[in-house]
Amino acid sequence: MNFLEIQFALRGKTLPADHGYALYSAVKKLLQESEDESLPNDLPPEVRLCSIPGINDRCGMIYLNRGSRFRLRCPSEQMQTWYRLLQNQVFEIRGHLIRLIQPRITLPEANEILVSRLVTFKLDAIDHADVPRYFLESCQKGLERLEIKGQAFIPSDINGDLARRTIQVKDKKIVGYGVVVEGLSEKDSLKLQWYGLGGRQHFGCGWFYPSQEEPNVN
Repeated sequence: MNFLEIQFALRGKTLPADHGYALYSAVKKLLQESEDESLPNDLPPEVRLCSIPGINDRCGMIYLNRGSRFRLRCPSEQMQTWYRLLQNQVFEIRGHLIRLIQPRITLPEANEILVSRLVTFKLDAIDHADVPRYFLESCQKGLERLEIKGQAFIPSDINGDLARRTIQVKDKKIVGYGVVVEGLSEKDSLKLQWYGLGGRQHFGCGWFYPSQEEPNVN
């Protein structure tokens, strides 16, 4: 489980607040158009993306600031591949342009409390009133499968409501929740940051980070 995180500062002004799928699609297009035959045609399952934080205008858009970063986690031996591919690339994200600049490599940081902005599971058939319970049960089962000891809960948003969030994937809107996992050992904290929880991790879902990090996107 030796992995690294590559972070790129951004040159650009705005992005759609819901940009996870579009960001993944831009990276996939870059791979498919590359003349380097050693590259895959799609992001491999062991590579994960994080949605980009910014200042949310509450009208479907975020403003990028100094803390806005493009972040990718990959096995240590793949670091050079992604570093070289992505450096100075320009992506068009649903009409918004960003350039990836000033890359830096970071080691994962263990913390007993980890946070994810959005985790999703397949819960379409569940009655709406029961979704939070089934969702948390899915979180705990996911932790158990990974042999991670920790307690998952759904936090509240700034209005005091459950942190219910959505992500648009093509023409479908996927519902999920923000998640906090407490009581993690150092080993389990790193494991959760590597494996994540739930599906759609190429779109930024299930990405966990230490609780002291404060992304601006909500």
